[in-house]
Amino acid sequence: MKTVIVGGGAAGMAAAIGASEYDPDILILERNEKLGKKIYITGKGRCNLTNDCPADDLMKSVVRNPKFLYSAFSAFDNSDIVELMHEQGIETKVERGGRVFPVSDHASDVIRALKKKLDQLGTEVRLNTLVTKLDISDGRIIGVVTSSGETIKADHVIIACGGASYPTTGSDGMMYDLLRRAGHTVKEPRPALVPLICAEDWIGSVQGLSLKNVTLTLLRGKRKVYDELGEMLFTHNGVSGPLALSASSYYEPGDEVTIDLKPALTADKLDERILRDFREYNNRDYSNSLGDLLPRSLIPVIIRLSGIAPEKKVHQITAEERKKLVSLLKSLRLTVTGAGGFNEAIITRGGVDVKEIDSSTMQSRIVQGLSFAGEIIDVDALTGGYNLQIAWSTGYLAGSRAYW
Repeated sequence: MKTVIVGGGAAGMAAAIGASEYDPDILILERNEKLGKKIYITGKGRCNLTNDCPADDLMKSVVRNPKFLYSAFSAFDNSDIVELMHEQGIETKVERGGRVFPVSDHASDVIRALKKKLDQLGTEVRLNTLVTKLDISDGRIIGVVTSSGETIKADHVIIACGGASYPTTGSDGMMYDLLRRAGHTVKEPRPALVPLICAEDWIGSVQGLSLKNVTLTLLRGKRKVYDELGEMLFTHNGVSGPLALSASSYYEPGDEVTIDLKPALTADKLDERILRDFREYNNRDYSNSLGDLLPRSLIPVIIRLSGIAPEKKVHQITAEERKKLVSLLKSLRLTVTGAGGFNEAIITRGGVDVKEIDSSTMQSRIVQGLSFAGEIIDVDALTGGYNLQIAWSTGYLAGSRAYW
């Protein structure tokens, strides 16, 4: 038997590890000059390789088609990838939100560990090799064709070449067309885990401001689509950071964002806090009274949006004006006009329709001998290590069940 894996990223390497249980003849075809090119940039170069949540909770962070991943997470979960790292001499640590990183903070160590494992298994790797055609005969895949015109025969082919995010790493979406020609349905690929673009003219004045322990809510009309406590960042034209990136996975045109700057306080408690500050700074101008409450760069924005004259003495501010300030701090509204593109996207939303894939094996229901792993499938999750876990899990399952 010969198993060909198209793509040498997280899913492809995990597929090779899974397939090695049954097939000693495994070939990874990677279009880049090295394996795991996208892994190098995950977690800002530190590689957030999974999340330390209970294994049963993994699916709770999957945005699209979570039930499809039940078998994959059962076959290879977050403890398995951590154990694999430890076996290869890479120690890990758990940070805020359960995010798991190598102790070294170097993504290169994760890739080195995976390559070491592949070497131990005797996996063949061909770099700088682009697959341009799937060789299919009578409804069964029998090999692939490379850009050099070479035909490589295979008993099983696993597609693990990523989606369309970060195209400079090789995930440019080219495989979608090949799979459509093979008869598969591809759900529209869209950028996911991207910054949100906002219309407010004051956004640029707070560029670079990071907020912790705030709540970001994505609203579709009056309905809450996403609501979470955590960290966010203002950019030159919108918002980014963990909260905004996760919200982008749910975003649809017309949605709005609100930010609760003081989620630990009810409106009444916040009013009491502001009143206490106002009493302390009784004779100050309003513009000089919010320093204990807000980051410096955000104060001019809040003053302007509150509609209270900056030069007004705080002892002259009415209860009604204070009520408006409280409302503003509890629900700072942003008008979302769009989201970042594939060049900024951490992952791709969309991909091969899960209805056409056997979730217990990752095998195609359309083409015999063909399997899928990772971002090429229409599954995606929130930020926090969950998407890499999807890659490890689906990759391992696709490899270990290739001949079932």
